Amino acid sequence: MSLVEIYTTSMCPFCFRAKKLLSKKGVDFTEYDVTMDPEGRKKMTQRANGSSTVPQIFIDGDHVGGCDDLFEMDYDGDLDAKLGLTGEPA
Repeated sequence: MSLVEIYTTSMCPFCFRAKKLLSKKGVDFTEYDVTMDPEGRKKMTQRANGSSTVPQIFIDGDHVGGCDDLFEMDYDGDLDAKLGLTGEPA
């Protein structure tokens, strides 16, 4: 299974939606709450090529994007493979 990292804030509805989708798929993820963490937010922004909104999601170190991007990958049928949930290559 893939390594999933998600940068969030405590009151972000998009963060909740993204985490719910990952949990529904049975995917473990590491969450970095940057609500009161300016250094963590700075690191997130650097990793996300300048994107400063939350959530920012990474799968095996690759920047996926935000909540809409995650749901789009799922809709297109690419998310399960990227997460290593199928026998297909990512």
